Amino acid sequence: MPLHKWQNDQASGLRRMVLSKPVHVIAVSSGKGGVGKTNVSVNLAITLAMSGKEVMLMDADLGLANVDMLLGIQSKYNLFHVLTGERTLSEIVISGPSGIQIVPAASGIKKMSELTEAENVGIVRAFEELSHDLDFLLIDTAAGISDNVIRFCCSAQEVVVVLCDEPASITDAYALIKILSRDYGLEHFNILANMVYSYQQGRILFKKLLRVTDRFLDVTLRHLDPVPYDKNLRKAVQQLQPVVVAYPGSASSLAFNKLAKTISRWPIPENSGGRIEFFLERLLRYQSAATPASVT
Repeated sequence: MPLHKWQNDQASGLRRMVLSKPVHVIAVSSGKGGVGKTNVSVNLAITLAMSGKEVMLMDADLGLANVDMLLGIQSKYNLFHVLTGERTLSEIVISGPSGIQIVPAASGIKKMSELTEAENVGIVRAFEELSHDLDFLLIDTAAGISDNVIRFCCSAQEVVVVLCDEPASITDAYALIKILSRDYGLEHFNILANMVYSYQQGRILFKKLLRVTDRFLDVTLRHLDPVPYDKNLRKAVQQLQPVVVAYPGSASSLAFNKLAKTISRWPIPENSGGRIEFFLERLLRYQSAATPASVT
């Protein structure tokens, strides 16, 4: 069957799915590695679950996964086994703190970061079977501007770009936003400064990025309250625990609680339909789109 026909049939099948409540799909990404993006994803997911939300966290750093490591959880199977047909997606989903559901990815398998179009479609297809009744699907993407990062950011309803107080972090965050806006039409981004020493420092980082995007891009940036530098977070990482569990009264934990409350108030975009098939259909649409010209 031709790929485009299979995609149309798949999308039609997804539209027939019946879920009882909307799902908010949020991609957490960064232009540069080392800014604490996965820590943000993990602790935000758990904090949302603590507030009574049903949350799934997908590790979308397909070749260098570390969500399970940060949680001290060993996953026997992951997306690589879904790709090879050894396991279904439901069979690899594992439970984490506060009942979050985790879709683990592979670590140290180069092939997972270089998937073909058909293989990526296969992973998307695997999501059709999920029956979880979710409020949030958080996608922890890889850092950078790889095809996989672009794919998941384009398919989410909201993109959170994490940065820290390093020139390369701001430059690479701008590069990610530039590609997503100019080549793929994304217009709205949420900016989260991580590991800052004051609210003012986080605001300054936001304004630095805003000045450049206002000058060169047609996008809207939304400032999120920053996550402070916190020695307790480092301790929690060493203990293979999320900081919101290990040190719930710490400065970073309080910031994640505030962030979760903010995100819980975000409305689901009207054009998304609010269903998980919105995410899947956009992934399929991305797969069938022409490869854009590179950005200079």
